[in-house]
Amino acid sequence: MKIRVPFVKSAAVVACFLVLSGCTVYQSIGKSVGGFLHPVSGHDFVHIDTDQWDQSNALLYFYRTHSQWAADEIESPSVYIDDKHYFNIRNNSFTWLEVSPGERHIAMRRPLLGLEGLNSFSLSLIADATLKVEPGKIYYLRYNELEEPSRPHPDLDPEHPLASGELQLVTREYAMQSDEIVSTLFLNSDLLAPNHAATSIVEVNEDTDYEKRKLALEQERELEIERLQQQGKYEETSWFWPFGGGPTVPLEADRKLKALEQDYAQLELERERREEAESGGWWIF
Repeated sequence: MKIRVPFVKSAAVVACFLVLSGCTVYQSIGKSVGGFLHPVSGHDFVHIDTDQWDQSNALLYFYRTHSQWAADEIESPSVYIDDKHYFNIRNNSFTWLEVSPGERHIAMRRPLLGLEGLNSFSLSLIADATLKVEPGKIYYLRYNELEEPSRPHPDLDPEHPLASGELQLVTREYAMQSDEIVSTLFLNSDLLAPNHAATSIVEVNEDTDYEKRKLALEQERELEIERLQQQGKYEETSWFWPFGGGPTVPLEADRKLKALEQDYAQLELERERREEAESGGWWIF
């Protein structure tokens, strides 16, 4: 017997339309299957080898311990880093991401037939936090909707979003307990539940940081021009001559923007060199 799921198809069409219209759509259609329909079957937990990630970056482990609630789940919650979806975490599973040092925004959303939210609206926002990560450090993020960790992370402010709630940062010592991350299985990516975890997202993070910094400096530039106008250090454009005008003194924001562009150009050059080194170069003969 063929089962039709018109709502899912319609949801996918609506999501595509909203994306094309410029809206930010949060969705994990085709990726949100839960543990009840698709139990995790990966290998037992083990830390990845140190040569699998660059120690100048940071490593995030996400894990979800077993519970009957999670085992009976039809859809699993999504995990986002810097507003980009990477995986849906099912019962009794773990995965990891190598990230760029700095402030990383972590969010979790619970979907309804794959749909999760639109712009600032979320159907169910489980976690919404910014975590500052440092080079060479490993972080453990524990998700459990029924039971919080028995002790908080000592380095977190009690008011930090990851110090309470369903998703919490825990210490390595806590995560290594027998019923914590070491009891979970690797979250495989497969046809029923594809994901984009267990990899480095450093370049994506760097690009995101660049765009955020550029936007902030452009806004800073507008405010700086407003201040110069109030101080009489700005020449308005003449109505009969559309050229000229502008600030009569150099803008600090322009200096910062130029430095940002130079740093990003250097970053792209380093990426190209690294790709050439990894590929071994090429010969025309």
